[in-house]
Amino acid sequence: MRRDGRPGSPQAWSQADTPAYRPPAAPSPTRRQPPPTRRQPPQQPQQGRDWAPTQQPEPYRTQRRASSRPPAAAPPPAAPPRRRPPPPAPEPAPRRRPAGARRWLRRVAAVLVVLLVAVGAGAVYLDSKLDRIDALADYDGRVGDTPGTNWLVVGSDSRIGLSPEQEQELATGGDVGPDRTDTILLVHVPGGGGPTTMVSLPRDSFVSVPGNGQNKLNSSFAIGGPSLLVQTVEGATGIHIDHYAEIGFGGFASIVDAIGGVDLCVPYPIDDPLAGISLQAGCQELDGPQALGFVRTRATPMADLDRMNNQRLFMSALLSKATGPSTFLNPFRLWALASGAASSVRVDEGDHLWHLARLAWAMRGETVTTTVPVGGFDDVAGVGNVLMWDRNRALPFFEALAEDRQVPAELLAPAP
Repeated sequence: MRRDGRPGSPQAWSQADTPAYRPPAAPSPTRRQPPPTRRQPPQQPQQGRDWAPTQQPEPYRTQRRASSRPPAAAPPPAAPPRRRPPPPAPEPAPRRRPAGARRWLRRVAAVLVVLLVAVGAGAVYLDSKLDRIDALADYDGRVGDTPGTNWLVVGSDSRIGLSPEQEQELATGGDVGPDRTDTILLVHVPGGGGPTTMVSLPRDSFVSVPGNGQNKLNSSFAIGGPSLLVQTVEGATGIHIDHYAEIGFGGFASIVDAIGGVDLCVPYPIDDPLAGISLQAGCQELDGPQALGFVRTRATPMADLDRMNNQRLFMSALLSKATGPSTFLNPFRLWALASGAASSVRVDEGDHLWHLARLAWAMRGETVTTTVPVGGFDDVAGVGNVLMWDRNRALPFFEALAEDRQVPAELLAPAP
């Protein structure tokens, strides 16, 4: 029996009187909830009580029905995100030069411009002072142009412009008639590179002088001047001459003095009152008069052959000094050299001061110095003692130069 007089089991009564389950209210997001308490075990009914113990309600859970649809295919893996290339590094800002450095650079640039203008104006002025002659005039049957660049360099015994005191100082011997030439050099500058070749043409060489038969080479200069000398050399060698340069006694000495003398190693003692020199053997510095006597003297064991060797030796020393730092970097010495050359060198009408500079620069490096192959000496009636060329060796010698090739070593004259 129930307590209220209605029949029923204690379980039915307890379930009927138990209030319906209400899920606990969600905690307020703004209030901090106390930690959950430990679940208490059910209490045993006390003796003398006939009702059932209360039960702890639990939340209702529904079971998810199994879906009859097949499981959806897994989505393809997502492609990895593309990494954006890093932005380019910013270029460093250009360093600004200090104001003082910029002013200094502007001043240096201005000075260089002024120097260039002055050098250009000076070159044009000095070029106008050159004594020009028609040395390379065309003629019937002239040798055609040959490769490379060929110079005919002549040292004459002209006394023009020399005072009596200068003639005595240079031991020129006074006026001896028409101008003659003691030095005749053929200089070949190859067009394809390589060493320059400087060849001595002995003044007493027995050659054919156009319009004057067989005679000494320097007689062509005395008869017809530079143009006949050029024509004679071209006919004897088969080489086309492109440039001509001539210097006399006074100009020769002034150029040497302008560069402060030349350093030469004299191979043997020379005592020649006619040339005005007395030199000891060994390396020494020669001034203008001494250098002129050195290239003119024949008071040596082999006379004219030694003189040709001395002339080539001197030319190498002169050009080495003229293009060296002591002259090239010294504006006063350089101006004295250029002005001395302009006032004492005669050139062809088509030649200029910069052509002479190119010649000097070409001969400052490796240079082959030699003489035409010599066959011996002979006495010719009406001409005197002459020097004969070795035609069997001279022909291939000049053919090599005309074809812009180096002369074979077996054709070169032995070094002095």
